[in-house]
Amino acid sequence: MASVYAVAERSLRGEPRCRQQLRHLQDGARIEARLPPRLEGHWVSTGCEVRPGPEFLTRSYLFYANRLFKAFQFYYWDPSCREPSYSLVIKGKLRLRQASWITRGATEADYHLHKVGIVFHSQKAMREAASRINQSSGEGCGGFLPPGRAWAPGALYELLSAKTERDCTAALGFAMHELSLVRVETHRQPLPGPQQSGSSLVEELYLGDIHTDWLERLHYRPTGYQRPLQSAVHHTHPCPACGAIYRADEHHPPILPAQSELPVQLSGSWVSTRCEVRPAVLFLTRYFIFHGSNHTWQGYYYHYSDPLCKQPTFTIYASGRYTQGVPSSKVKGGTELAFKVTQARVTPMDQVTVMMLNSSEPGSCGLASSWSAGVEQDITPTNGCLALGIRLPHTEYELFRTEHDPKGRSLLYTGERPTDGSSPDRPDKRPTSYQAPLVQCAGASEEFPNYYSLKYVGKEGANGSEELKPLPVALLLLIALQVLRWD
Repeated sequence: MASVYAVAERSLRGEPRCRQQLRHLQDGARIEARLPPRLEGHWVSTGCEVRPGPEFLTRSYLFYANRLFKAFQFYYWDPSCREPSYSLVIKGKLRLRQASWITRGATEADYHLHKVGIVFHSQKAMREAASRINQSSGEGCGGFLPPGRAWAPGALYELLSAKTERDCTAALGFAMHELSLVRVETHRQPLPGPQQSGSSLVEELYLGDIHTDWLERLHYRPTGYQRPLQSAVHHTHPCPACGAIYRADEHHPPILPAQSELPVQLSGSWVSTRCEVRPAVLFLTRYFIFHGSNHTWQGYYYHYSDPLCKQPTFTIYASGRYTQGVPSSKVKGGTELAFKVTQARVTPMDQVTVMMLNSSEPGSCGLASSWSAGVEQDITPTNGCLALGIRLPHTEYELFRTEHDPKGRSLLYTGERPTDGSSPDRPDKRPTSYQAPLVQCAGASEEFPNYYSLKYVGKEGANGSEELKPLPVALLLLIALQVLRWD
């Protein structure tokens, strides 16, 4: 099947780097994912991670051949992961089960925790954590640390023990449900430097996502992923943070290399760096154009039914305006903006989506019973599309951050979508963490502001005509879950 990226190129004329990046994503056949995955080895974060809350952390996980694991989580006060707060050392056992029937390409797993210990790296960290733990309702946790107890550098305090049935982790919002959904991808990366030829192996470990609602995270069973860990042996190069995290332990948290804070300058074009996975069985890639001169934006959301983003289901084009950004008072290093969506168009890319849209209530999503594969419709006159959860006009309260990766490329992090599928349509629902980054593929001077209709490019049949490769009708219910929720 010819890819949707061939479709996207019609909106990317004049932006060769954007086309190149989209073609790179199309090359998903070079990504391999074994089922069941092979976990044995040492896996590390490639940078400072941001979880909902916000929480700033790095991770270092070791999986052994006998199914035992030892995991380090290092928490920080700052978004650069240079000021450690406390470290957790987690020991347990993991058993892989069957392929997930909810999240395609993932493997479900059961885990059992044996011990969780905590090491504080300052008196302030000890005081704050002890206050939360002492107030928890867990049995035997009320006197976890006596008030006013002095900080003891290097002391390890037991938060959880399977033998004594003591568990004081809930007050810290701690859970390891991320281990219940697992995926390992391997691909080859060109060797850095113009003098080097060939490629090196990169292995990435995807674990389950963390719920955006603090009250739900202790019970949530993941259906998406968080930022992947990479093999300590086979990781991307260069990776300034990898070595520091690999060598760290609970007594010696990694201090990541200093990074200067960059102002959010949106002007230009940005595109996904990978096939993205969101909760509720949603695979997609994104492409944005921001016009800084008049604060308008355009966005393309390419949706798929598979974790390699090779089987397109539908495409959404949206546009509107955005506000001037202001520094976030809640998430250090973040910038708060508001985006208004005023127009949207939808292109179904397979027969299952066509059936879903044609069965929608008249007047709720474009012209009733008029949808066909590869043909775009404007859903602005019907104030959006109820079947896809899109309501127009609509305002979202966003959180952005920009940084440079080790290769010097500009990355744009946008706010993580609420796990429950709702929209951040109120200031109090503004994200406190980020999605997978977008990479800048064209600057402001290279912007291509005109919109081009997306036309379907299908697989060529035996008779030379284009044909659709429909997904099984059984996926209709799953496609109904694959929504970009703006309501």
